[in-house]
Amino acid sequence: MAGEGKGFDDSVKQHYLGHRDRLKQKFRENGRSALADYELLELILFRSIPRRDTKPLAKDLIEEFGSFAEVVSAPVTRLESVKGIGTATVTDLKLIQAAAAELISGDVRNKPLLGSWKSVLDYCRSVMAFEEVEQFRILFLDKKNHLIRDEVQQTGTIDHTPVYPREILKRALELSATAIILVHNHPSGDPTPSRADVEMTKTIVELVTKVGISVHDHIIIARNGHTSLKGLDLM
Repeated sequence: MAGEGKGFDDSVKQHYLGHRDRLKQKFRENGRSALADYELLELILFRSIPRRDTKPLAKDLIEEFGSFAEVVSAPVTRLESVKGIGTATVTDLKLIQAAAAELISGDVRNKPLLGSWKSVLDYCRSVMAFEEVEQFRILFLDKKNHLIRDEVQQTGTIDHTPVYPREILKRALELSATAIILVHNHPSGDPTPSRADVEMTKTIVELVTKVGISVHDHIIIARNGHTSLKGLDLM
């Protein structure tokens, strides 16, 4: 892939190969906590860019997106627009994101979600916090508050996503859910609920409770944190 495997002279090659060995050893001996975000990213880039010094590219990516988490969560089109990034690198970065989400989701499966709230928040953050458009997600729960299904109901724009309460009710009944958790993201980074968020939540609560379905919470996820509408007494 162009830009991902250009060679250098022997002296430069020895330098970056030595750097790679030292960084790998640092990770093996001291773990993640010993590495800066760009160093952790370098370790990932080693796989897809075997014949180039990846430190400058790793630093460029962190500068462009802000953090390791934001790099691996960035949309494919934005990653591909960065000079030096090709298909192999994008694939590795998205694989890391998928693996991280899968690991975290393991903590919310087959467990009562209300007793694993931090895991729920961590999972939602991993899959939604850095999206560039709004998503409206629903966690459907059974009578023991175990997760039945996690579904993205709607995808919208940078500051809005359409929500259809009757479709939510219909899907909950199809899955025989007895409770739901509403989740959506704010791409702006600010998790403060809007008036529309509050009013929409009240509409959903009023509709589904008529048939015995509880709404445990509505969580707003953003790169700068999260907000619980229940915690704010807004539902």
